[in-house]
Amino acid sequence: MKPQSFGRPRRHYRVIDSTNERGRALALAGAPSGTVVTADEQTGGRGRRGRTWSAPPGKALLCSAILRPLGSEHALLPLAVPLAVCETAESLAPVECELKWPNDIWLDGMKLGGVLIEAQPPEWAVIGVGLNVAIGPEEFPADLRHPATSLRHGVAVEDALAALVERLDGWVAADRERVVAEFSRRDALRGRRVEWQSAGGTAGAGAGVADGIDERGNLVVVDEEDERHSLGSGEVQLAVRDA
Repeated sequence: MKPQSFGRPRRHYRVIDSTNERGRALALAGAPSGTVVTADEQTGGRGRRGRTWSAPPGKALLCSAILRPLGSEHALLPLAVPLAVCETAESLAPVECELKWPNDIWLDGMKLGGVLIEAQPPEWAVIGVGLNVAIGPEEFPADLRHPATSLRHGVAVEDALAALVERLDGWVAADRERVVAEFSRRDALRGRRVEWQSAGGTAGAGAGVADGIDERGNLVVVDEEDERHSLGSGEVQLAVRDA
């Protein structure tokens, strides 16, 4: 049976704490695959590791989508969704996007958007997407960890949503080989010096040069002793030192 397309049913809010929080509640209550939660503004938006995600009202795509059930074909979902976001941006404006592993969307070396996936396998996943659409340079907070940018070019948030749900349909169950190949093509970290620190996993700490991703979607880093490390996104906190 063909999976339900993303975009319906849709719940939209003028102000919400977090679209992902509302998406989790809906998933736990049995909401169908394809359900999306959107908002004009978030008061408690989150990125990875509890970082905040904020945007002026009505100027960013703030969207969370429910996918259920989860199967082996979704193993690289955290990499596939950013690819859908890249294609969304490029379908709306004359831009070319890159990806900072594991799930930041970069434009001209600045952060355009991000992805946060929360899951309860094998029942469901909530796919959270934040995409800066019409935010002026002066509207970004001065204390951002990484310089941010916006799509602009007269793009409307509703158009971004329509493009995103269409591309999610094509990427959520994409073949592993396709995901790895396309992520590798857009890899913004390859050749850059990075440092990592364990975030509760077994990766320890270290530094080296990023050398792409492996077939599991892990980041490969080569250290000064030419030893190769495979870093899982749930294990490490990553810092880019020459970006």
